[in-house]
Amino acid sequence: MTFRYRLLACLLLTFPAAPAFAADRAVLKDLDGYFPFTPPTTRAAWDTRAAEVRLRARVAMGLHPEPSKSPLNAVVRDRRELDGYSVEKVSLESAPGFFVTGTLYRPLGLTGRLPGVLCPHGHWPNGRFMRADDGEVARQMASGAEKDEAAARNCQQARCVHLARMGCVVFQYDMIGYADSAQLSQALAHGFKAQRPEMNAATGWGFFSPQAEGRLQSIMGLQTWDSIRSLDFLASLPDVDRARIGVTGASGGATQTFLLTALDPRPAVAFPAVMVSTAMQGGCTCENASLLRIGTGNVELAGLFAPKPMGMTAADDWTKEMATKGFPQLQSLYTLTGAPENVLLFSRTEFPHNYNLPSRLAMYAWMAKHLKTPRPAPAEETPFTLLGKAELTVWDEAHPAPPAADPDAERRLLRQWDDDAREKIAANPALVDEALPVLLGRTWAEAAAGPFTWIQDGEPTPLPGAAVRGSGTIRHDGLGESLHCVFLYPADWNRRVLILLGADENAPAAKEALAAGTAVALPALFAEPGAQPGKMRRVKGDRDFAGYTLGYNDAPLARRAQDLLTLIAWLDQHEREPEHIDVRAAAAAVPETALALTQVKKGIVSHATLARTDFRFAALTDPFDARLLPGAVKYGDLPAFLSRVRADKVVTE
Repeated sequence: MTFRYRLLACLLLTFPAAPAFAADRAVLKDLDGYFPFTPPTTRAAWDTRAAEVRLRARVAMGLHPEPSKSPLNAVVRDRRELDGYSVEKVSLESAPGFFVTGTLYRPLGLTGRLPGVLCPHGHWPNGRFMRADDGEVARQMASGAEKDEAAARNCQQARCVHLARMGCVVFQYDMIGYADSAQLSQALAHGFKAQRPEMNAATGWGFFSPQAEGRLQSIMGLQTWDSIRSLDFLASLPDVDRARIGVTGASGGATQTFLLTALDPRPAVAFPAVMVSTAMQGGCTCENASLLRIGTGNVELAGLFAPKPMGMTAADDWTKEMATKGFPQLQSLYTLTGAPENVLLFSRTEFPHNYNLPSRLAMYAWMAKHLKTPRPAPAEETPFTLLGKAELTVWDEAHPAPPAADPDAERRLLRQWDDDAREKIAANPALVDEALPVLLGRTWAEAAAGPFTWIQDGEPTPLPGAAVRGSGTIRHDGLGESLHCVFLYPADWNRRVLILLGADENAPAAKEALAAGTAVALPALFAEPGAQPGKMRRVKGDRDFAGYTLGYNDAPLARRAQDLLTLIAWLDQHEREPEHIDVRAAAAAVPETALALTQVKKGIVSHATLARTDFRFAALTDPFDARLLPGAVKYGDLPAFLSRVRADKVVTE
C-alpha cells in the first residue's frame, strides 16, 4: 500500500472504524492494582532492565544525583549492659540539622569485626517505643504468634535483642515522625491529608506541594536517604564488618528494606517481611512517590537485590498470594542470576500482618546462614528486659530535642536539598539526559519498537486545490496505545510531513504547508477523559498527594509527549519513507513537544519550529495541574528541555 493510501486511506476500500484500543489509558492505576513481574529470559536482558528500574527508583526518590553526604556528627552514649547485649542511644544528622535517632544494640563477649544489621521499624504504633496493651498481648500469646510477654509488647526490641545475642551489631532507627524523630510530625509524614497553602510558596515550599513535586522531594525519598545515612553510620563502626551487613524490617520497614537494598550496593543480606507482593504496594504517604512504580512494582523492586540473599514473609494480608503470584517469578530471577538458593518465602497465612515470633525465627536463621553470625540462630527466643521510652529516648536536658513539627526546618531542608541538586546537575548536565526518559516515561527505542497498525476512519474528503483530508488511528500494538490523527495530503507531495500541534487544519501554517506540497499531520494528543479543564484526574483516596496518582500513572503532559513520539516513529518507519519530518508547536503545546523531542533519534526530525512561551513548570501552584510534570523543575525546567531538542534545525518564533 502506498504512503498516500496508508496515510489518508485514499483507496475506495473502507477500513474498520478505530476501536477503543486505548481504553486502558482511561483507567488510572493505584496502589491497590495488580503488579505482576515477568523476569527476562536472559541475564543480559535482566541487567539492562535492572539498570532501568534502579535509575527510575533513584530519580523518583530525588536521589539522582545523590545528595552530598555531610558529616554525620553521630553521638553514641549512655551504654547499658543487659543479658548478653548492650544498648546505646544514637543521634546523627542525615542532612545538616536534620536528625536520625535510634538505638544501637551490641553483643557482649565478642571481639573483632562483627556482622551488622539495620532495622527500619515500620508502622507499628510508636515505633521503637512500641508497647502493646494487655489485650493485644493476650491475643498474641493465645494465637501462638508470641510466647514471651516482653516480645508481645514490643516485637521491635525482640528482634534487635536476639540479633545482638547472635553476635550482630544492630541499629534500629526511627522512621520520620516516630519516637524521637519529631522535626517532621507523624501527622505530616504519614497522615498528610490536605494541601497547606502556606507551604506552597515559590521560595519557601514544603512537602507535598507542587514545588516539591517539581523537584521530586518526598517523604519517601527523605526516609530512604535516612536509611542510607543510617547504613553509613553502621558501616562506620569499628566493630562492624562492612562486607556482612543485613537489613530487615516489616511492613513499611520492609518497604525501606527493599528500597535501600535496591539503591545501595553495600547490604549483603535482606529480609523484608510482609510487604513484597503483586497486590497492595504500600498505603502510606511515606511509601509512595511520583514516577516510582510506573511500569514496575514491589516484586521487581525487591528483585533488584538478586543474586544476593533475600528472604521474605507472607501473612493473611496483601502478601497472602505471594506463594503463587510473585515468589515463583523471583525464584526464576534468582535462577537466572545463578543463585536459586538465595531467595526464600516463609509463608504463614494463618497469621495477620505481623513480624511475630515464627517470622522472626525464620529471619534469624536466614541472617545466621548468610551473615555467618558468631553465634547460631535461636530455636526459640529467650526472655529479655523490656525497655521503655524513658530508657530509650535520645533526648534529655543535656541533649535537647530540636523543635518538633517545625515548618522552618522543613523549608530549610527542602531548600538545602534543592540547592545541592542544582549545583551537582550544573556540574554534570548528563544527569538531566539520564533523567529525562524517566520523566517522559518513554525512550525512543520503546516508541520505535512498534509494531504499528493504521486503522482508517473512512473515505477521505476532497479539499480545494486537489488536496484531500483523511483521518484514522495509529495503534502502537507493542505498548497498547492509540493515537487519532487527521492528515491533509497535497496533490503533488514533496515527501515532507509537517506535524502541527496546537492548531487546526484551518491554521495559516497548515494551508501554507499544503500549498508547498507538504503533507500535514494534526494529531489529537492524549486528553484526560473526564478531567476538569486544566486538571489531571486523580485516584481515589489520594489525600491531596499527587504521588498516589503519579507514582503509578504517567502525568498527562508526559502522555501527550509519548503520543508525539509514537506519531514520529510511525512516520519514520512508513513504507514510503518521507524524506523530512517537521514539527511545529503553538505556545500551549511547547512543553510536551520539547519533552518528546529530547528523545527522538537524531536525524529523524528535520525542522522544529516552537512558539515562544513564558511557561515554566516552577510557576505551577497546584499539584494536580494538568501541566505538572514530576521532576521538571529539578532537571532545568522548560529551558533545559528546549536546549535538548533533537532536530536538524530548531527555530523559536
